[in-house]
Amino acid sequence: MMSEMLEFTTGKQTNDRETLSASSQSPERDCDGKSGNRRSPLRETATRQAVYGVALNLEEDSVGAIILGDCHKIKEGDEVKSLKRILEVPVGENVIGRVVNPLGQPLDGKGEMLADKFYPIEKIAPGVITRESVSQPAQTGIKAIDAMIPIGRGQRELIIGDRQIGKTAIAIDAIINQKGQNMKCIYVAIGQKESKIANIAAKLEEHGAMEYTTIVLAGASDPASLAYIAPYAGCAMAEYFLDKGEDVLIVYDDLSKHAVAYREISLLLRRPPGREAYPGDVFYLHSRLLERSCKLNEQHGGGSITALPIIETQAGDVSAYIPTNVISITDGQIYLEPDLFYQGNRPAVNAGLSVSRVGSAAQIKAMKKVAGKMRLEAAQYRELAAFAQFGSDLDEDTKNKLERGKRLVEIFKQDQYKTVPAANQVLIFFAAISGLLDNVPVEKINKFEEELNKYAENNGQDILQEIAEKGDFDEKLEEKMKKLVEDCKGTIEIIK
Repeated sequence: MMSEMLEFTTGKQTNDRETLSASSQSPERDCDGKSGNRRSPLRETATRQAVYGVALNLEEDSVGAIILGDCHKIKEGDEVKSLKRILEVPVGENVIGRVVNPLGQPLDGKGEMLADKFYPIEKIAPGVITRESVSQPAQTGIKAIDAMIPIGRGQRELIIGDRQIGKTAIAIDAIINQKGQNMKCIYVAIGQKESKIANIAAKLEEHGAMEYTTIVLAGASDPASLAYIAPYAGCAMAEYFLDKGEDVLIVYDDLSKHAVAYREISLLLRRPPGREAYPGDVFYLHSRLLERSCKLNEQHGGGSITALPIIETQAGDVSAYIPTNVISITDGQIYLEPDLFYQGNRPAVNAGLSVSRVGSAAQIKAMKKVAGKMRLEAAQYRELAAFAQFGSDLDEDTKNKLERGKRLVEIFKQDQYKTVPAANQVLIFFAAISGLLDNVPVEKINKFEEELNKYAENNGQDILQEIAEKGDFDEKLEEKMKKLVEDCKGTIEIIK
């Protein structure tokens, strides 16, 4: 019997060429035969121009594939060839400054793009042994975030909120603020209008940010298959710089549309639907993507990928399926509230519901000293403001806290594209918690901050430079900052 078993052969045959059997006008197709590998590219060869696809479903007698291009160019009966390769995208220095589609093909009209290497879009995330804790700040230039919800290099911080309340604006400001910070940026646009991305590219160009930024665009009119692979392609481009020991900031705008694209693909591939018609592995869809963002230890290059995924909620419902999934995967969230936005508090960050699980470990020492007290005073102000609505008999201490809280709210207001360096943030926060702004009218706080920054640039450059270089301040520097603020107050009319 043993000899018969050893001599037995299965008669297995592989065939690289099969025929296309599906005829629906969807971006998904079935191929007869069993020669595909999951996520291996297939090419429909009967048409003059090759159309690429990726095998996702392996059935007993067919292969389900998604088409990465125009599905109208192919028809039932066309020949399909397996390329026996995993889907790869071009990566390298030449990708920087370009607008590309998820396959790495240029969309900006700047000519061909020569790739240094090709990286597979799917990769197992680095293990625990190769990582180290997040300790370096990734400054966004947005005061409310850098003070109360700090982001570190290697962190995954979710930006969540309803439509049209400034989620993309925060991400773009964070990219603009990386100028001179030795950090590459990748902006992945999933299902966004091409006109919107053209405006974003123009703004980044205007602020000199395209010198270190790549835009990966899967447009609103592109197939769901391109929207599905877009964030993985962007992450592969980021991993090239991670492997070189560099720091990268990547924005996924947004993962809600990514989940919808994956749902469309899964339903067309006849996969069983689950909650809200999403497939059962929709959590894994985002977890395997976001786990690739990390901070590596020095033995593995010391590079990092910082991720800012964006999720759009419906009517502020953060308990929906996709929002709760991504909240549980990430290291904190920045929650944007419509009520704050319409009140004129922009960025509309709700400090109560927002959290950074890395916390003060991702702040410079100078920021820790001022931000800790600011967070406390801002929280006290929110409680007292709610209480003060019901009574007019308030003691002096409560009135003082309310007045200072109003000034903090004004300080956190910030115009788009006007990022603030860390040293300037420390200066204005120090002035606020030291009571130096108590005699500045609330409505004049923003004007005073502008004047203080100008005055510091002209008369306190040494102070700002010392804070920037040391990342800390001692009693001697504290006295210098107090004198600088007082001198500035004496030169302007708004508080007289």
